[in-house]
Amino acid sequence: MTGRAQSHVVGVVVLLGLTAIAMGGLTATIGTIVDEQTANADANRVASDLDGALRPVETTGYHSEEVSFASGSLGVEDRELRVLDSSGVVATVATDALVFEAEQRRVAAVAGATVRSHGQSTWLGTTPPVTSGDGVLVVGAQKLNGTGSVGGSGGVTTTLATNVGHDRRHLGDGEYRVAIETATPGAFEQYADERGHDVSVDDIDRDGVPSAVIEYDGTRTAYLVVHDMRLEVGDG
Repeated sequence: MTGRAQSHVVGVVVLLGLTAIAMGGLTATIGTIVDEQTANADANRVASDLDGALRPVETTGYHSEEVSFASGSLGVEDRELRVLDSSGVVATVATDALVFEAEQRRVAAVAGATVRSHGQSTWLGTTPPVTSGDGVLVVGAQKLNGTGSVGGSGGVTTTLATNVGHDRRHLGDGEYRVAIETATPGAFEQYADERGHDVSVDDIDRDGVPSAVIEYDGTRTAYLVVHDMRLEVGDG
């Protein structure tokens, strides 16, 4: 074989090698894009499903609804909501949170709100059931009182079953703050800022999970309404 022919063969081999590398990189990129699109679709679907399944203000008695996602995990995590006045904590509710995670995306139902996360960005899909005005503060606290978890890939469908009861407490007159324990306090900070409330972040019980502490100025008559969901995350 001549030197020119050998050079031609080597050139073809190199070209084929570079093409294979390029195709491998393209395949990996396409795979990443598909995974991101799937995770985004899952997060949107789960957020909508949670809004339909967990309606503490509108629901009384037994209710069930399905939640579906392609891959990820869904389970209950410990969380608390606290109401504080000038003397300290006057009420604590073990609200818990129902959390879905897949890739870089996260959806959490906590204290009656739905929190969305993607990477470092967080925002509220639905706001907490807290109403203030005319010297009155009504704090709605969604108490999941939940058990169960599911997860996997290749398609997961599970049932969220609730049996909702309500309890209302009169807390009296005072200057109040509401502390919502959450892994994503930034979303609640933005919520408070948009409504003109002072807000701070504090790990009140020193358990490693911070609380967004929202201050409601002036003296108000406060009521705490606990919506006990008695949630069960089924096996689908």
